[in-house]
Amino acid sequence: MGNIIVLGAQWGDEGKGKVVDLFSEKFSIVARYQGGHNAGHTVFIGEKKFVLKLIPSGILRPGIQAVIGNGVVVDPTALLDEIETLERAGIDVRKQLAISNRAHVIFPFHRIVEKMSEGREDRVPIGTTSRGIGPCYEDKTGRRGIRIADLYEPEAFCALYSSLAEDKQLLAQTFDIQETIDYEKIRDQYLKLAERIRPMVCDTAQLLNDAMRAGKRVLFEGAQGSMLDVDHGTYPFVTSSSATAGGACTGAGVPPTAIHGVIGVSKAYTTRVGSGPFPTELDDETGERIRKAGNEYGAVTGRPRRCGWFDVPLLRYTAMINGFTSLVITKLDVLDEFDEVRVCTEYRNTKTMPATFRALEAVEPVYETLPGWKSETRGLTRHQDLPQRARDYLKFLSERTGVEIGCISTGPERDETILIEGSRLAEVL
Repeated sequence: MGNIIVLGAQWGDEGKGKVVDLFSEKFSIVARYQGGHNAGHTVFIGEKKFVLKLIPSGILRPGIQAVIGNGVVVDPTALLDEIETLERAGIDVRKQLAISNRAHVIFPFHRIVEKMSEGREDRVPIGTTSRGIGPCYEDKTGRRGIRIADLYEPEAFCALYSSLAEDKQLLAQTFDIQETIDYEKIRDQYLKLAERIRPMVCDTAQLLNDAMRAGKRVLFEGAQGSMLDVDHGTYPFVTSSSATAGGACTGAGVPPTAIHGVIGVSKAYTTRVGSGPFPTELDDETGERIRKAGNEYGAVTGRPRRCGWFDVPLLRYTAMINGFTSLVITKLDVLDEFDEVRVCTEYRNTKTMPATFRALEAVEPVYETLPGWKSETRGLTRHQDLPQRARDYLKFLSERTGVEIGCISTGPERDETILIEGSRLAEVL
């Protein structure tokens, strides 16, 4: 029993929202440690559908404290919109949510900078959501960013804001951006927005460490997926933050010794959104079949996800850099009607994950074919009730990746889940 990290083991969209919501009842606090409102976690509770972009999925459990850590970048307008949506659904957000005073702030001009960057003729388009996340992280790393705490020192904030706004104006002039920006209006608006979130703002690192010392358990929630990590992912087709397990410590302000388990979430196949290499991508009728069966469209953007077979080398790599205690396999039911299921077991001529996207684009996947189970798994809640061939498929994935499968999701609802008794995951929960 202890504190765990739950994060994506592929390129994101693995179903982390449901998993965090499911596990959060065992914890006192759920803390988000990186990303912005470009990450959509979808949770179904009965007939209600919740799409959470900034607020941790644990907020949906009464009495669970939700924390937005210092590693997250926050658009106050998007945050307040999300708070109001949840409050209309009966969630007591203002009582349950804490926001780090060290989190960096996204301004409207960050979105314009991102659109400009994506549209440059000499730039390989990354496929971002154009919500200003990347440029905000650039300002953070460049030591010119503005943090939530700065908003509560008006004189200092105005000076910092004027300097940052001047930088963006010069950039807009250089690239002949015609979009009109009322910088003074934005400044005044953000001072008002700051007052609306002030009761929820605090030193969340202190909050988390005090809670853990008092014996409370914390679940750390990652956004995106490991292959979108700025250091270890398919650079430059990545997000701008540390999406892997190490990011939890820096993005929440807790020591590595406080973490007792790392749970990777993976689909029973593979998807990704946006540009970048994808060795097992199925740009054919089979890929479209998976997309339709899995409803593979972005929760935030609605963009169709690229679909492909399960990639063992990718999972072995993300297991290595994260140290997975256990895997949660989601969307097993999507493969129910396939006569056979293929798995990429290796990349020909390389035993390691290529460092460049060009090298990864050039790899040749080697596949093994397994028989499909041609039987409905949707909603099953006991491992022994799964078709034998489905169990064989899961055993194959576990053996080839070297990580136990401790939990299986057989549908989007909370109760459409199988927790494997005796697994390491069951032990840490």
